Amino acid sequence: MARRTTDIDDELPEVNFSDYHGVRCLHLGTAWVQGSMLLDDPYAIELEYVQRMMAWLLFVDPTSVAARHAMQLGLGAGTLTKFCRKTLRMKTTAIELNPMVLHACRGWFKLPPEDAKLKIVIADASLEILHPEWHGTVDALQVDLYDHEAAAPVMDDEAFYGDCRALLTDEGCMTVNLFGRASSYERSLVKIAAAFGEDAVWAFKPTREGNTVVLAQRTPSRPTREALAQRAETLQTRWNLPAPKWLRVFKPFKT
Repeated sequence: MARRTTDIDDELPEVNFSDYHGVRCLHLGTAWVQGSMLLDDPYAIELEYVQRMMAWLLFVDPTSVAARHAMQLGLGAGTLTKFCRKTLRMKTTAIELNPMVLHACRGWFKLPPEDAKLKIVIADASLEILHPEWHGTVDALQVDLYDHEAAAPVMDDEAFYGDCRALLTDEGCMTVNLFGRASSYERSLVKIAAAFGEDAVWAFKPTREGNTVVLAQRTPSRPTREALAQRAETLQTRWNLPAPKWLRVFKPFKT
C-alpha cells in the first residue's frame, strides 16, 4: 500500500485476517484479499500471480541470487519478503505505508524479525524510492501497491515507473501486479514501456483471478526460449517455483 502525498491525516484502513481451508488471508477492512499464507508452509508462495512476481529469476544466474538485493513496494501479507529473505537468502527491503500491516505480518503471517539482511521501512513508497541511497541498488523490484478497495494500482504513471527504473542495477528487473476493476492493463503497459523502453518489457497473460504480472528490465535482453526453458527447470528444481509453466503464458511486449 502506498500513496504519493504528504497528508498524514488520512485514515488508514483497519487490518484483519481470515482462515479458510488451511490458508490465512490478509484484509484491509474489506473482503478483498491483500495477501495469503499456507498455514502448514508459511514461507511458500500460495497465489499464482505472486509466484509470477518471481519471474525476474529467469534473467539471472541462480548461483548469484543470494548476493542480490530484493525490494518490495507494498508488504501485503509478507509473502514475497519472506520468500526472498528466507528461501532465496537475499538482502531484502520492504516499504509499507501502514504500520498495522507490518504488525499483522509479524503477528499472523510469520514475518521474521529484521536483521542484517532484512529491512522494513514504514513510508510512502512513491516518496521513499526518490531517496538517492536506493538508486542503482535493487536487483529485483516487486511492485504490488493497492488500497483497501483493490480497484486499481495506487501508483500507475510514467513518472512513477521511471522512479522504479532508477532503483535498479544494470541486471535489475521490476515485476508489477496489474489488477482491479478500475484499472486498464493496456494503459499501464504503455506507461511501463515508455519508462523502460518497449524492448525491456515482458508480460504474462492474466491469471484466472484477473491479475496480470508485467516484467521490465533495466537492461533489455532477449534470451532464447531454449535458454529460458533451461533456467525455468532450474528454478523449479531449486526453489519449487512452477517456472516451466510460466513460459507458456510469458512473452516479450509487442506494440
